[in-house]
Amino acid sequence: MRNRFDILHVGTGKTQMKWFRSLLAGSLAFTAACASGPQTKTSVLPEKPAPSAASAQKPEQGTPVAQPAPQAPAPKEGTATELFTAALQAYEAGDLDSARHGFEKALAKDPRSLNAQFNLGVIAERQGRNDDARVAYEKVLLLEPGHVPSAVNLAALHRKQGHTDEAIALLEKALKQPGREHDASLLNSLSVTYRVAGKLNESESAARRVLVRSKDNPEAYKNLAQVAYARGQFRLAELLTGTALKHAEKDASLYNLLGMVYLKLDDRTRALAQFQKAVSLDDRFAPGYLNLGAMALSYRDYVGAERSFTKATELEPDSTEARLYLAWALDGQKGRDPKKGLAAGEAFEKVLAARADLQEAVCGAGWAYAADRAGWEKAIAFLDRCKGLQGTTEQDKQMLTAKVQGLQNMLKAPPPAQAAEGAGEKKNEATGGAGSVLNQLPQEQGEAPAEGEPSADGSAAASDAASPSGDTAEEGTNAAASGTQSPASAAPAAPAQNGAATGSPAKDAAQGVKAPAPGGAPAPSQVQ
Repeated sequence: MRNRFDILHVGTGKTQMKWFRSLLAGSLAFTAACASGPQTKTSVLPEKPAPSAASAQKPEQGTPVAQPAPQAPAPKEGTATELFTAALQAYEAGDLDSARHGFEKALAKDPRSLNAQFNLGVIAERQGRNDDARVAYEKVLLLEPGHVPSAVNLAALHRKQGHTDEAIALLEKALKQPGREHDASLLNSLSVTYRVAGKLNESESAARRVLVRSKDNPEAYKNLAQVAYARGQFRLAELLTGTALKHAEKDASLYNLLGMVYLKLDDRTRALAQFQKAVSLDDRFAPGYLNLGAMALSYRDYVGAERSFTKATELEPDSTEARLYLAWALDGQKGRDPKKGLAAGEAFEKVLAARADLQEAVCGAGWAYAADRAGWEKAIAFLDRCKGLQGTTEQDKQMLTAKVQGLQNMLKAPPPAQAAEGAGEKKNEATGGAGSVLNQLPQEQGEAPAEGEPSADGSAAASDAASPSGDTAEEGTNAAASGTQSPASAAPAAPAQNGAATGSPAKDAAQGVKAPAPGGAPAPSQVQ
């Protein structure tokens, strides 16, 4: 079964106002869900229904029997198996609502169907209904405490919410079930959980338990590589990742992890190649796009960064970090096109819808909207709000006050006549008040590289990479639709170490993906 990545965690941008800037911090989340077809708990049911009283009574010969008026036959709803199959087809076609209703009908026909209940949990995750997903997985585990896919996905949900102790207890309990003591999926998930909790020795021990019985297990080698990365043993991490690739050469998350390692080794050219390889293998691998966007930001390739972060937000609409970086990529282009400033302001507002007091987004929106007259009123409101935030220094407040007064004065004046075409065109650089986070990134001497190209020596990428895995934050879980024991990736989340992301029903296995990158300039994300 494939593992699954879950969402990526990205560091916030930094403006001239000395806000924190960090590279995307990679996070990986496992979710393995295996189920083959609609399995049910055995139960004693009558083979045939008992005959009804009416059917038992035969009319006396010669006595006419009144014939009821012909009625249209009631539409057949199908058996539980037929409903399950139809729901699975709807899921694979991307129709999650129809799939959900289908699995609900199948479950109504057969309340003890493990796969139907499990798949409802996977769909709930993909639709962002994490509480419903948790309830669905718990119902499966109530019927079958040793159901591995549900235990793995539920543990990933706990990790995502920061409840690592609950995740550890859940996995340890599942491992105590008969026949599950050496289950590789449970042990790999436990290794991830321990690493996220900062317990690296325990994480390493769990991964080595897998290799005792399965010496070629790529997920176990990936977990060991993640532990080595977290310990700063980057050459060892490179070696272990290479070993994992021998057994899983098409695993996008491994190339993403290798890219993170090369960033730490200050080999940005090879890092870029690995991130590109990751998305070429899986064009829905959000962490790879995040990392490519972060590297583009570090090279001041704002157009390329916008392209990558836009893709990442399409794959993970709920990722606050991806939207924040997209806002900075747009902000970096406002010097040449003030309308990009308005787009950046809108992107910052979407971030604030999820994190209302995030300073980078509040102040960033103010400076972005200040780029165009159409956004000046909003700019004034956001800059005033920025002044009142706790992290704003006295020097910053003076600058903000001056900017607000300038905007207010300009609003009182009539709009200037349309400037001559091409006049005053600026170079591709971040401008305005606090400016873009890109102004704070380490840059080489001389001109910025051409759009989409790294600098000649491949430097200027994020330096202080955070852990390549989603140790601090976990990705969501995903499970494959039931039917064939194969992993499925979906979403709530980012890079995956093992396979599926939340959002796939149980075919047999579920995976999850999620990941951010190192800390320095916004940097690439990582996957588990």
